[in-house]
Amino acid sequence: MLRTQSEAPARKPAAPAPKPLIHSHKMRITFTTLIILTFLLFSLDIASGSTSIPLPQVWAALSGGDCPPAVARIVVNIRLIKAIVALLAGAAVSVSGLQMQTLFRNPLAGPYVLGISSGASLGVALFLLGAPLFGISTAASALGIAGAAWIGAAAVLLIVGAVASRIKDIMVILILGMMFSSGISAVVQILQYLSRDESLKAFVIWTMGSLGDVTFSQLWILLPAVAVGLALAVAAIKPLNLLLFGEEYARTMGLGVKRSRTLLFLSTTLLAGTVTAFCGPIGFIGLAMPHVTRMIFRTSDHRILVPGTVLTGASVLLLCDIISKLLTLPINSITALLGIPVVILVVLKTK
Repeated sequence: MLRTQSEAPARKPAAPAPKPLIHSHKMRITFTTLIILTFLLFSLDIASGSTSIPLPQVWAALSGGDCPPAVARIVVNIRLIKAIVALLAGAAVSVSGLQMQTLFRNPLAGPYVLGISSGASLGVALFLLGAPLFGISTAASALGIAGAAWIGAAAVLLIVGAVASRIKDIMVILILGMMFSSGISAVVQILQYLSRDESLKAFVIWTMGSLGDVTFSQLWILLPAVAVGLALAVAAIKPLNLLLFGEEYARTMGLGVKRSRTLLFLSTTLLAGTVTAFCGPIGFIGLAMPHVTRMIFRTSDHRILVPGTVLTGASVLLLCDIISKLLTLPINSITALLGIPVVILVVLKTK
């Protein structure tokens, strides 16, 4: 006996057909333009500073050519390291912001939505502000501050991960992350109120963000951590594309949602947590750059968005570093002035 249409068994929703990637001529031109722009900004970042160095001398210093020893030391030991840090930090926080916006399906989610920045701030506050209150002497070294920040960020990740393993609703995790951030911020404010002037000044300077405190030895910690975080982000491209349609749809397509959450949380902590530990909280880049990438490429496919966000984030933070050196302003003030208009545009566009 033939079944009627209403009696036919329900079918699972078909997966969306993959769209062409970088095969179109326009897409190749866009990626090539971004790569060239990033390279030019990287070169200008090395050349700019309190002492202007012509690009031919920059190239001579990098290639071991004929160059004054003082210029070679400035280029190789200071400006090159700072430019690499700007490149890595811009790519890291931008990709982590993209992951959080897709996971929470919220255009205003950023890389620090899980409380990673608050955890790092608490670690630094305990190191700089809390220890002196108990008579413990701590030198405000860059490595000590970075270690305290990373421990604080990792502690918050463990708490959020333990909660996420028991909760299915991703919005509940988002709310809990916000509550963790608010509670930690209250503790940090208490430490600020009780601390001495010298310790408070060191903590406030850390919150402004800086790309110039990373040494050559610390760069060999920052570089592999960011590389592993970006590799995990690449591995999460397929889950991110499925999560665009919601977690229920992703489950029907056979995606392990909890395993994907853990992968994304780990990638975000390695990217945003490591950058925050070494550079301080870098604001607005992770929130704004994923939207800029979507505007440029006009797609929601993460096979394009992930590498595109790496390039846009790196190039924009290099530009911010150049402007901050020319105006002698903290890096966070420049990122805020550039990022706020993008966020306002997104809010108005999405109503």
